[in-house]
Amino acid sequence: MDRPLQEWLNTYTFPLEAKFKDLAYAEKVYQNLISELLANGTTTGLFFGSVDTDANLILAKICARLGQRAFIGKVAMDNPEQTPDFYRDNSSQEALNETKRFIEKVLQLQKQTKAEITPVITPRFVPSGTDDTLSGLGKLAAEYNLPIQTHCSESIWEDQYAINRFHKRDAEVLDQFGLLTDKTVLAHGTQLSDSDLQLLHNKQTALAHCPISNVYFGNNVMRVKVAHQQKVKVGLGTDISGGFSPSLYRNMQQAIMSSQTLQDETKQNSRLTAANVFYLATVGGALALHLKTGQIKAGFKADLQIVQDQYYELSSNEPQQIFERLIYHTNKENIKQVYVSGKLVHDNLGEENGK
Repeated sequence: MDRPLQEWLNTYTFPLEAKFKDLAYAEKVYQNLISELLANGTTTGLFFGSVDTDANLILAKICARLGQRAFIGKVAMDNPEQTPDFYRDNSSQEALNETKRFIEKVLQLQKQTKAEITPVITPRFVPSGTDDTLSGLGKLAAEYNLPIQTHCSESIWEDQYAINRFHKRDAEVLDQFGLLTDKTVLAHGTQLSDSDLQLLHNKQTALAHCPISNVYFGNNVMRVKVAHQQKVKVGLGTDISGGFSPSLYRNMQQAIMSSQTLQDETKQNSRLTAANVFYLATVGGALALHLKTGQIKAGFKADLQIVQDQYYELSSNEPQQIFERLIYHTNKENIKQVYVSGKLVHDNLGEENGK
């Protein structure tokens, strides 16, 4: 976490992701990842995979086996000016062909397993894609009616890159290539302008707020309240390993802290409450992904956590106090059971009882 975004990608992230060509390595890491996410109570993952299709298929199979609902993307990146020669699609045609192969394989796996896994069109972000690839991915999203995920206005560098190359804002470039739809989720958005937010509202495009990651790389705090006021859908993300924690609770806490910093700096009403960030982690994320979950009500998928209140004998048991205590203090050890669509996918109670 010691370098700005552009340097961090080239120094750490791209070399790490290149290792996923080794499918045994991918199997080991993804098995650990999904188990860890479920233990932290994450029922649904929106994954940037890697460039390598076969490694991403391993991730899809593990999600299907372990029961996490998953939206998974084969990362497309082919711009030789912004990607290393050891880790990129060799051409636009390869990026599009491999994306199509990934889509077909995941849809086939979906039918075979009945698992809640969905392929996602995934240009890494504007700097790493050539025009042909960005355009082709927009067409594939329309052809298959699929979700899209990418980064948008994550840092000053990325935001300025779009202006320098296209003479347009980052969000406008994505729109130009057919990549802003009501099924698009844009990560970060720390540099989004009022006109950007208006465009996202018009397109019904969602944002993923990743507050821990943004502390290191975002050069700003995302204006969550302004986005919400402009009726832009916002959910909460972890962005591991841009963020250091797989816990949505830890990101809820950081979202509150960052919003206070933003309010102190701007003197505007930016402060988020515990209820606000819980909404982002539940209802907001579900709306962004067009899922009938994130709420406990009839007709919705039963995504549930059984959580232990570790301070109930010491503190007030007034409902609001319990709620805020859980938001600030819940960790992996306190999450006793996790259910996805009514199915038990993590059982810490059974482990404690020797089952």
